[in-house]
Amino acid sequence: MQFADLTTGRSIECGEASLTEGEILEFGRAYDPQPFHTDVARATAGPWKGLIASGWQTCGIAMRLIGNAILDGSESYGSPGLAYIKWENPVRAGDRLRLVVDVIEQRVARSNPSLGIVRWRWRLYNQDNAPVLDTEVTSLFDLEESQRFNSSARS
Repeated sequence: MQFADLTTGRSIECGEASLTEGEILEFGRAYDPQPFHTDVARATAGPWKGLIASGWQTCGIAMRLIGNAILDGSESYGSPGLAYIKWENPVRAGDRLRLVVDVIEQRVARSNPSLGIVRWRWRLYNQDNAPVLDTEVTSLFDLEESQRFNSSARS
């Protein structure tokens, strides 16, 4: 999608993904070495009553889904950050995760007409429609790239 497609108020379904137990263990051991992400026996005996994915891994899944559905081929070139992030329910192996993105604001920067700014809410749900991730992201778009692309497409 292009910046122009990301209009304020638009809601976009970005597809589904899931994790295996092995993927949860591998990520946890590499990046978030807490027992409820890295050790099945300890996780089962712990407060979550089983292995759960790292919240950071959940963010990675959301990023992959939005990348595939929206950002691939767009003028996106980065993000200055997040307004907030919430992990409301744990993600477990085999959960079917679905991402919904709502565009809160789309605008051209007042100080730089070649910079597009999108503020959007990313919500990831499991198969029971329980929210597992809720975050508000700001993304930057190179509108000069969009003009170059549109000019070459017309030629």
